[in-house]
Amino acid sequence: MEKVQLGTADLTEDNITRISEMFPQVITEAEGEDGTLQRVVDFDALRQELSGELVEGSRERYQFTWPGKQAAKLEARRPINKTLRPCRSESVDFDATENLYIEGDNLDALKLLRNTYAGKVKMIYIDPPYNTGSDFVYDDDFSASTAEYVENSGDFDEQGGRLVANLTSNGRFHSDWCSMLYPRLLLAKDLLSSGGVIFISIDDNEVAQLRKICDEVLGESNFVAELIWERAYSPKNDARYISNSHDYVLMYAKTLDGFQVGRLPRTEEANARYQNPDNDPRGVWKASDMSVKTYNAESDYPITLPSGRVIEPPTGRCWSLSKNSFFERLQDNRIYFGTNGNSVPQIKRFLTELKFDGMAPQSIMFYKDVGHSQEGAKEVTALLEAGAFDGPKPVRLLRRLLTLANLDDDSIILDFFSGSATTAHAVMQLNAEDALAERERERERERERERGKLRRAA
Repeated sequence: MEKVQLGTADLTEDNITRISEMFPQVITEAEGEDGTLQRVVDFDALRQELSGELVEGSRERYQFTWPGKQAAKLEARRPINKTLRPCRSESVDFDATENLYIEGDNLDALKLLRNTYAGKVKMIYIDPPYNTGSDFVYDDDFSASTAEYVENSGDFDEQGGRLVANLTSNGRFHSDWCSMLYPRLLLAKDLLSSGGVIFISIDDNEVAQLRKICDEVLGESNFVAELIWERAYSPKNDARYISNSHDYVLMYAKTLDGFQVGRLPRTEEANARYQNPDNDPRGVWKASDMSVKTYNAESDYPITLPSGRVIEPPTGRCWSLSKNSFFERLQDNRIYFGTNGNSVPQIKRFLTELKFDGMAPQSIMFYKDVGHSQEGAKEVTALLEAGAFDGPKPVRLLRRLLTLANLDDDSIILDFFSGSATTAHAVMQLNAEDALAERERERERERERERGKLRRAA
């Protein structure tokens, strides 16, 4: 029998949801009349998104801010009178290649790319400055006075942009870094497709700030994971406190509901965990816990073991199966009670019945699987020279991220902090392997056609 809907939809909540899809950064929390926290629209922030001038507001709200944040928002929307100019003399097979490498300020490049690639990029990976105090942060304010220039003094890139050393003595140490990254992420979000994903490498210095920026720009609900990369394989004995052996890779989807993570190839080590102690004709299997934390009264019932002992679910838990489902699996020999029939029941999961073609990725990426920082340095040295880039990522790490992005044959990948171009290196490797595999498939099809001709001739 169909249930009758008693009442109408909450149009205010529906409108807030629609606004959050367009501008997740304007959704915040505020105290309602009943004293509870509610999801609301920050109208000052919304006005700022729709305005070409600074908008100030004084309403108390939960927010993450810093000096210069509003100016950074305006910078993302400020139009520019520039264009991309092809460099045919420096290119290889310019008219036929499907790769594009842009030299210049990445903020300007993102604005230009938005005209053509908005909503089309499947994956973005960036490795921005980690803000350690010694690396350089882009200075987007090109109207600095002579005194400011002398005070900040820095290097220039090839396009004349100033690169300022963001020393920890700077009172705006975190603010300058946030202002540099914020407008670039605003533009990057527009480039992502509905099933797209962005990965951002970062260390302990700014991971807290970056997480807040991404929650605001990309939407907290679109957070996928804070991946941990084991970048070092041995401790540094000269470390003052703790030898830091990891970095982070933040992972956000454009829309979490529209994104499906890529799965990793199964390994022999993983398959070896499946055994067949009871000689089940369906093959090897692995036992899994039958209890869950989410309590359901219908799944809270006693089970009599083959040994005669009666057991209940652990305290505060219940079984993952209803009573009927349990007995159905019991009749089908899918419940395991241990070799002596006196162990807590477990569900048999058969290797041949896995729903997916691969394994679920884990949040920790070990160097044995994705490489370490020294591996990345050796790869760059082999191509260029020692020390050409500081902290280049290994190709294997990028290949893992490309797998997690669940790419299609025509996916577009973007890296707007290119550095040593590890992303491009990994993508070209995969493209070469795909082309080689396709040629082998075509040769096999040709051999099959020849065998068919011989059979008809016989």
